[in-house]
Amino acid sequence: MAYISPMLTNIVTAVKKASVNLNRDFSEIERLQNSVKGSLDFAKIAFDKVEKGIRIEFGKILPNIPVVLINDKRPNEGMYLSVSALEGIANFAHGHPEFAISAALINGDTILAGVVYNPARDELFFAEKGKGAFKEGFRSHERLRVAAKQELEGALVAVKPSAGDAVFSAKIVNNTMALCHDVRVSGSVALDLAYVAAGKLDAVIAPDSMLASLAAGVLLVKEAGGMALDMEQTDTRTEDLPMLLNSGNLMAVSFNLSQKIAKILK
Repeated sequence: MAYISPMLTNIVTAVKKASVNLNRDFSEIERLQNSVKGSLDFAKIAFDKVEKGIRIEFGKILPNIPVVLINDKRPNEGMYLSVSALEGIANFAHGHPEFAISAALINGDTILAGVVYNPARDELFFAEKGKGAFKEGFRSHERLRVAAKQELEGALVAVKPSAGDAVFSAKIVNNTMALCHDVRVSGSVALDLAYVAAGKLDAVIAPDSMLASLAAGVLLVKEAGGMALDMEQTDTRTEDLPMLLNSGNLMAVSFNLSQKIAKILK
């Protein structure tokens, strides 16, 4: 049984309460599939509502901690909550249940706690620094561990394309496919990281990622025995978390595969 601190319990509670309207809105998406524009507009409205709900719920439960949403400026100091209210908005808009709310408690360059919740599947992943990573269960919580693969052959890797560099994105995908078993482009960095922590994916390569998209998942991976690295790091044997949080150029992987995955980017 995982120990969940009062602080982490509060974060989980706020995330789940804010997700109620999001789940209700997702059930309406299928009715809008005859109009792509209509579903995209509906998704934007749902996104705005859940952001408002996030501010309300965290304001009730943790009134003294600032909430920094995905388009807000990151504070220079102090503790704050970094939240992506709808991580995977394109999936949501097209009725694909691969989206999440991602929330992380951060102090400076230290991620203290993280929650990734997919309301469509009622899957909740959580971690607290130094206490392990878990998936919520009905009676007991499942301890998460990264996969133990030693070689790239057979590895399943998630790739997030770079929004501003199609050539670079194509290179990453092609290099990954040449060396690994297969590639996934899921549309949700937060869920990809949760699945690396759970051993369902072997690595994530995600350039140009927003802090709110990656912070909670990074802690999940680290607490599950994996590594979170900046794609520009020359030494992949150790982590440089401040560099990663500032750049958003993410590579998350087990230690066994860290140097081999890094070669994909060269």
